[in-house]
Amino acid sequence: MERNMNIEIRDGEIEVDAELLGDLLKILPEEVPVLMRSRSITSICEHGVDDHVGQYRLSFFYRNRRARLSVDRDGNILRRSSIDFGERQLPASLRRSGD
Repeated sequence: MERNMNIEIRDGEIEVDAELLGDLLKILPEEVPVLMRSRSITSICEHGVDDHVGQYRLSFFYRNRRARLSVDRDGNILRRSSIDFGERQLPASLRRSGD
């Protein structure tokens, strides 16, 4: 398990550090808030069930990239991944939850 204080979970709100998200999406950290406000970066938050109760899967989408973070209730990163499709658009199937 990777210990990382870049994710804070408070009162049902999850905050991901722009530097971490920028690194995963291959953009500058200062671009993250601007792109999120303009809805160029979109996201999905899923709550774990069964063996994953207390965990969250956070997926972020930007252009042809998807970044995913799985975290525990304390904000510790359990897994992280990113997919970059290069010149191709991100397939619609990857924008859905549960994949």
